[in-house]
Amino acid sequence: MRAVLILSGGVDSTTLLYKMLADGYEVEALTFNYAQRHKKEIDCAKEVARLLKVPHRVVDLGCLASVLGDSALLGGKEVPKCHYTEDAARQTIVPNRNMIMLAIAAGFAEANEIPAVFYAAHRNDSTIYPDCRKEFVEALKPAITLATAWHPVELKAPFIDLTKAEIVKIGLELKVPYEMTWSCYKGEEKPCKECPTCIERMEAFALNGTKDPLLRAD
Repeated sequence: MRAVLILSGGVDSTTLLYKMLADGYEVEALTFNYAQRHKKEIDCAKEVARLLKVPHRVVDLGCLASVLGDSALLGGKEVPKCHYTEDAARQTIVPNRNMIMLAIAAGFAEANEIPAVFYAAHRNDSTIYPDCRKEFVEALKPAITLATAWHPVELKAPFIDLTKAEIVKIGLELKVPYEMTWSCYKGEEKPCKECPTCIERMEAFALNGTKDPLLRAD
């Protein structure tokens, strides 16, 4: 079966890509440039797609940065140095980001007669980001199907009930090259190990009894 995947270049979507391929899907990947501070993740997505010979497109949404607020991910605020808290989450929210990306992915899927769109929202994110919650996914599924009536598209979020540690466990079993992925919000040469996503990523590997391969040189 053919499917579209929103591939950020991070742990979750890269693991989902490997899982989809293992399950026999023919994947077309979309990565979004929304003027994020950590554009390094886009380069990671390109490299992973090239490694796996997966068709890949980068969609330019940089023009939206001026209307999506002052999120730390867009450079409007400093990236918080702490675990995810309500305040840290508010600083890193890009309003309605997943809704925008999923709408475009669904349009791409319908235009190319691809019956499914996947994204890698998971349980950890559901406490932080509204557009990663199961309620959001369940509400959007019928809307996408209705909006793509000529060639109906189904939204799938297979990691929605899994923690990041559980996703990493799947990825380790699939031999995902996590050293090729990126999570840090600062997007510098090396992960800062202080921002919320760095901390969450390190914890996910630690819970699997291993160290993030991106940090092994340290």
